[in-house]
Amino acid sequence: MSIDTLRKRYEEAGQGHLFNFWLKLSPAEQDELKTQLEALNIERVNRIYAKAVSSEAEASNPKTQSAAIEPLPKGASESVSDPAKVQSWRAAGLEAIARGEVGVLLMAGGQGTRLGSSAPKGCYDIGLPSHKSLFQYQAERIARLQRVAETESKKPADSVVIPWYVMTSGPTRRDTEDFFKKSSYFGLDPKNVVFFEQGTLPCLTMEGKVLLETPSKVAVAPDGNGGLYAATRSPLQSGKPETVLSDLARRGILYVHAYCVDNCLVRVADPVFLGYSIQKQADCAAKVVPKAHPAESVGVVALRGDKYSVVEYSEISKEQAEARDAETNELKFRAGNIANHFYTTAYLNRVESFEEDLAFHIARKKIAHVDSTTGASVKPSKPNGMKLEMFVFDVFPYTERFAVLEVERNEEFSPLKNAPGAGSDDPETSRRDLLAQHRRFLERSGALVKDNVEIEISPLVSYAGEGLESIKGKAFTKSGLVEEVEELDALA
Repeated sequence: MSIDTLRKRYEEAGQGHLFNFWLKLSPAEQDELKTQLEALNIERVNRIYAKAVSSEAEASNPKTQSAAIEPLPKGASESVSDPAKVQSWRAAGLEAIARGEVGVLLMAGGQGTRLGSSAPKGCYDIGLPSHKSLFQYQAERIARLQRVAETESKKPADSVVIPWYVMTSGPTRRDTEDFFKKSSYFGLDPKNVVFFEQGTLPCLTMEGKVLLETPSKVAVAPDGNGGLYAATRSPLQSGKPETVLSDLARRGILYVHAYCVDNCLVRVADPVFLGYSIQKQADCAAKVVPKAHPAESVGVVALRGDKYSVVEYSEISKEQAEARDAETNELKFRAGNIANHFYTTAYLNRVESFEEDLAFHIARKKIAHVDSTTGASVKPSKPNGMKLEMFVFDVFPYTERFAVLEVERNEEFSPLKNAPGAGSDDPETSRRDLLAQHRRFLERSGALVKDNVEIEISPLVSYAGEGLESIKGKAFTKSGLVEEVEELDALA
């Protein structure tokens, strides 16, 4: 595209200021800016901005809030409290895994900035005896689950594969891939680990004007974890047609488990959740945990009008938050969202048909940029612009058959959000929660674990407490790391 044509397109879109420094740029800088502007769908950016602003205004205006917020209706969700049902769901999930019908999508675009690390969050070591990273724990859970599925379905060794699709962001892509390569993919076959990248959107002024990071570079930010859907349609490599969706189709994957990297307790490709969702014939499902207390700052899965949605805690009144079921005395709005989802691949392919209807969310931020008139660098002390992002749960209202499974928080959810020493959702609580779970694995298998004894059990030994039958009646008096079940004998 000629520079005159490109400039005219941007001027017609009201974004002509991006060319203000064109004549002062070197040929290399002009090429950099031209390439970026050609790749950017500026008309779409304008539409996204307009829809985000209008949707935000509508949501905050009591006169236009027509859709009432209601708790999940009875029967809309089930829990893991019934052992017989759990066993049935687990069997169905393992059968799907053994048939090669299950894949995993990992949302791993975040950096460990809050944790004092510039590395991708999945590289973080929460201080376990093994010093394994979050990535390694999740990889080893996949490896163990493949073996469990082979054993229970009587399949040959190494015949069951759960492909792992790892969504990075621009800043984390190279470091993530390098970390996997250096770690030999944690024992997984590299052919079954597919990296892809979430998209970006330009940073905007409050008036919707695109900001420049430098005179030759547009300021951009990741488009949120809801960018997952568009990213599955983007080429895995520039100039090649393969995408995550085409790879899923090539492998015959029918069901996908998606989750965020920062939960050390996540059950990757959880057969119970998969089996539950498959038996419910859901095209999309959410795993939730009970809210810890009425005022907990967590979104809940609920109904907005007659559509399933995640409702932010700020949208629920104090009375609603404290309301309890007359029969069970449980909170009515109790289904805490943990970004842990099931999809059919057919549903993932359908998202494109309604994606234009989804409103992006506005995050007002302090965005460093250059003044579009003077070219001077600006480092604001208060929010001066906006980043636009979509949330992964924004697709829920468009689901035809939605299901919700409530699981136990202490078994499946311990997020890593805060810096060391914060006292909640930090490395220390993640470490504590994981080692406490391993203690329960041992005790449920009939062993006694002395006070103050900490035993870390590798995911390669046990995915969810299975495979420990041989320790029944033993008493463990020493702390340690167990990479093979026989090593438990040395800690008794």
